[in-house]
Amino acid sequence: MLTTIWIIQIISAVLLIFLVLLHSPKGDGLGAIGGAANLFSSQKSAEKGLNHFTYILSAIFLVTSFITGYHLFG
Repeated sequence: MLTTIWIIQIISAVLLIFLVLLHSPKGDGLGAIGGAANLFSSQKSAEKGLNHFTYILSAIFLVTSFITGYHLFG
């Protein structure tokens, strides 16, 4: 079971890195590569969905981190 938690944690960590790089607080971020920044008609809805997915993944990462720490040191 701990191996499954580690796999989920690694996948969520990699996806979090990718999602944070896609965010564009002041510029276009990595979304500007290949003209993907103009892909969405409404930047607000695209950014809202990206933020929501990032929050969910960060919660998954935190929970798996606590579970892993509890099993290793508890």
